[in-house]
Amino acid sequence: MSRTVSLDVEPEKVLSYSVREVEEPVSPKFKNTSGDLEGRMIVEIEDQDIFDSEDAAIDPVYHAKARILNAAFQEIGMGKYQWFLFSVAGFGWFSDELWQQVTGLIINPVVLEFVGTKGPFLLLPQTIGLLVGAVFWGVGCDLWGRRWSFNLTLLITGVFAIAAGGANNEVTLCALIGVYAIGCGGNLPVDSAVFLEFVPATHQWLLTVLSIWWAIGQLVGALVAWPLIANFSCSSAVGCTREKNMGWRYLLWALGGLMVVLFIIRFFVFHLYESPKYLMGRGRDEEAVKVVHQIAQYNGKKSSLTVEMLRECEKLAEAADAGGNYGREPSMPMDTSMKAAFMRQVRKLNSDHLQALFRPKKFAYSTSLLIVLWAFIGLASPLYNSFVTVFLQHKGVETGDGSLYITYRNQVILSTMGVPGSLLAGWMVEQPRLGRKGTLAISTALSGVFLLASTTSRTSDVLLGWNCGYTSVNNVMFGVLYAVSPELFPTKDRGTGNALVASANRVFGIMAPIIALYANLNTPIPIYVSGSLFVVSGVIALLLPFESRGKAAI
Repeated sequence: MSRTVSLDVEPEKVLSYSVREVEEPVSPKFKNTSGDLEGRMIVEIEDQDIFDSEDAAIDPVYHAKARILNAAFQEIGMGKYQWFLFSVAGFGWFSDELWQQVTGLIINPVVLEFVGTKGPFLLLPQTIGLLVGAVFWGVGCDLWGRRWSFNLTLLITGVFAIAAGGANNEVTLCALIGVYAIGCGGNLPVDSAVFLEFVPATHQWLLTVLSIWWAIGQLVGALVAWPLIANFSCSSAVGCTREKNMGWRYLLWALGGLMVVLFIIRFFVFHLYESPKYLMGRGRDEEAVKVVHQIAQYNGKKSSLTVEMLRECEKLAEAADAGGNYGREPSMPMDTSMKAAFMRQVRKLNSDHLQALFRPKKFAYSTSLLIVLWAFIGLASPLYNSFVTVFLQHKGVETGDGSLYITYRNQVILSTMGVPGSLLAGWMVEQPRLGRKGTLAISTALSGVFLLASTTSRTSDVLLGWNCGYTSVNNVMFGVLYAVSPELFPTKDRGTGNALVASANRVFGIMAPIIALYANLNTPIPIYVSGSLFVVSGVIALLLPFESRGKAAI
């Protein structure tokens, strides 16, 4: 006999939460059935699964309550609040792509002004800062809440980017780039978590579409850089002084100011409620339920979630302990202190969760492929994207049209091509014959093919054409990669899995400027390396054993 907690959520009905007896034994499972109509979700959670699974290593009561909150958001549906959140969360994607691009945009004029500086040295502190920021803010948002991390990342990026514009030497500039990269690096870990915790399962695919903000960030950066750097930069290192080379400084000031404006919109215009899952995890069930009702009211809906529904999970845990059927120690009340919140994150990184990612063999195969995939892309992408203006200008010089105006005009054209790519990604991942895996494999391999083909260009216009194709499919690739990876890890081990792939990505990203220091950027060697890695990564993506299309995330 097994008790099953059922949630039947429909707009016309009151949320029912009951414990019923099932006569025949059932295996541990989580059923998540979502109908065609938004606002209906049936969730069945068996106590065998909740209170006897390895999820107990994190917190079984938390896990059960999280599923109830998921069902409550499915009841509310996708409304005004979620669409507003889609916009302001998109600022994080916007910032992430914008500032990784900015370093590449300012390399040429900075090298001319600070004689003796090697361009890749600007990228090195950025990649280190992104790694530190991802870890710091990713863990921090579980300690002091989502709201502060959600807002402060933009503010830190903006303030230190403005300060970087006043740098008098390359050491100061590199240091400030590293600091604003710490703020920038926290955007995706925090913003993706916030978005997933407020959006109903039927609309999780929007996490892929959020990559359109990447394309917009890339486009805005190129549009602002085009007139500023083209008109306010030195043409050579001879006699290049600060007064003659203000373009890159104007760019940092303008975009840093834009970050401050986006912070103001997030903090003062949009009211981000604290995540109900965070509140629940700190034992503040009443506040979590209140937030759900406030969002429902904002959307013009009603929620039938009650505090008693969350408290029932604790009663079921006690009943399971009392029955002694599951061979586990009696449950202790959920610890809601900040220390406990931190320890929940630490436990995600323990050996048990690490080992679980490699058991059984199919999981080991999937996890290994994902780590290699993220690592290769982490090297291939910055090795080309961060130096694209260098490649464009060099080809332009070879063909007689290498002016700064033409170089940054071409960058604007390339950035524009990323917008349709992001929209295409949102459609492709929902197609049965493609799904996440097929879309990721095709877009990654094509990124490499277009890069390798670009080395055959004999004119800057032909190079521009190949790069347009590359930019479009590369945006598809990143949109899918950042959305699909968390879906492929088991829920209880997702924290460890995300940490593994993110670390692999950032560590190999740090290798990109080091390679660029020893490879001649005036030759196609970095492009050969980058393109080859993309092609290999496309094959790896095709070998992934799981397809996550249509599955809800907890």
